[in-house]
Amino acid sequence: MNDNANPVVALTTTLTLQPNDSKRLAVLCGPVDQNIKYIERRLNVRIRNRANVFELAGDDLKMLHAKKVLTELYRETEKVSVLDKETIHLHLQQASLAESGVEVGSAIITTRRKTIKPRGNNQAIYLHNILSHDISFGVGPAGTGKTYLAVACAVQALESQQVNRILLVRPAVEAGEKLGFLPGDLAQKIDPYLRPLYDALYEMLGEERVNKYIERGIIEVAPLAFMRGRTLNNAFIILDESQNTTPAQMKMFLTRIGFGSTAIITGDITQIDLPRHSKSGLVEVMRVLRNVVGIHFTFFDSSDVVRHPLVQEIVDAYSEYEAANGVSDQTEAEDALAVIENSSENSG
Repeated sequence: MNDNANPVVALTTTLTLQPNDSKRLAVLCGPVDQNIKYIERRLNVRIRNRANVFELAGDDLKMLHAKKVLTELYRETEKVSVLDKETIHLHLQQASLAESGVEVGSAIITTRRKTIKPRGNNQAIYLHNILSHDISFGVGPAGTGKTYLAVACAVQALESQQVNRILLVRPAVEAGEKLGFLPGDLAQKIDPYLRPLYDALYEMLGEERVNKYIERGIIEVAPLAFMRGRTLNNAFIILDESQNTTPAQMKMFLTRIGFGSTAIITGDITQIDLPRHSKSGLVEVMRVLRNVVGIHFTFFDSSDVVRHPLVQEIVDAYSEYEAANGVSDQTEAEDALAVIENSSENSG
């Protein structure tokens, strides 16, 4: 079907989808077989079909993934008349869990309003690490679910009374914008930058409940500067956008952690907004804590992006451009990442 896909053909197999419904099969394949071509490109397999019988050729494991994805997408056609790229992308991410041996059921998060399942291998590992470590780091590009999953874990911990409160923290860094010209005090100035955290909370708890919890101090959303001098016991604490902390700020935050608390630190070392030549606390901490038992780093890359599929391609394109043109100032960050990834002692 797709002449552009050129897998190394090792094996072939067939898949028969039931019932043999021409309308549903048309939805599955998409206009001019675009859905099938997309799956071929993503999994590096060849797919041909006649009616409801599909022939697959390629690597054994990839063919198993393709069969799983086609079967699940065909099930989706019972209730939808169009399969969009996002739906296909998410099913492809789910299929990758088969490679990891991580059981999805062991990392499902349940909140009052919804159940959150990991989408892909790294998300499952990330959730497992959060649930089994007092301090965890999620490092990778935008759109990989780092912050969203951390908030989900925090909400579940609060609702199950494992903690008494949630603290959501971000450094107050001027990412090309001047906070001084915004109205209000520091908390009000930083509030727009905390919006993604609010949105995740609203989705899982509802806006009315979130506002009530904020009024009662059960949920606190604050700039990092407000953490100085405090000891945080029986709390679930999330430091978001941690690539924009200084080393001193990162040390200050980590030493706030008290008994009965869980801390999640998320960040993207390719999006540092600190002044040029300033060290990132996230980059430094990747080196400092790599051998500390009880702390775990989970690394995401473009293949873990769960937003629009183009986001993955954008991340890759920027990485290639910066590497080719020498415009990236993240050499130190990349070196630190290599140290962590190659270390056998960072598994916590």
